[in-house]
Amino acid sequence: MPESAIVVNTGPILALIAATGDLSLLPKLYSRVIVPREVCDEVLANGGTMFGATEFAFADGIERRTEPVVIGSLLSQLLDRGEASVVQLAISEGIETVCIDEHLGRRVARLNGLRVTGSLGVLIRAKREGYALCISDAGAFLSDRGWPPGDLWQLLGDRYPSTERSELRSLPPD
Repeated sequence: MPESAIVVNTGPILALIAATGDLSLLPKLYSRVIVPREVCDEVLANGGTMFGATEFAFADGIERRTEPVVIGSLLSQLLDRGEASVVQLAISEGIETVCIDEHLGRRVARLNGLRVTGSLGVLIRAKREGYALCISDAGAFLSDRGWPPGDLWQLLGDRYPSTERSELRSLPPD
């Protein structure tokens, strides 16, 4: 059963597209997938010619906000526009969960009482819930799309606690 809502940052959007080819997992796992205007602008920069722009533009089940988020001064000083808008939107609308990969953004979100996941957490959850997902293929897709070489948990490195990386390794073989 999908969780209620999640606000998603640029990094996980691009990582999930790189790993799986699209964003179809998010609406399967969350009843509302919200992307702030600032994140939309980042993904669709340069006229939508950047990696992932087409997949993002045509993804179903994604609520793309059109109005900018009014970001508090502390958040705007600590985080980049995308991360700050994700945290601020979640706080302002009472949404409990955010999807952020960057370490500082995750820490600030937690300090603001938010639950945090990231691209790896989404992949782990999807695999655990039985969605057809080959973790080794996800790592290969990331590499094929120009992400740094290495397996998925090395790519994401310190952005995730070692317990999440261990859990991914312990999932049943693909």
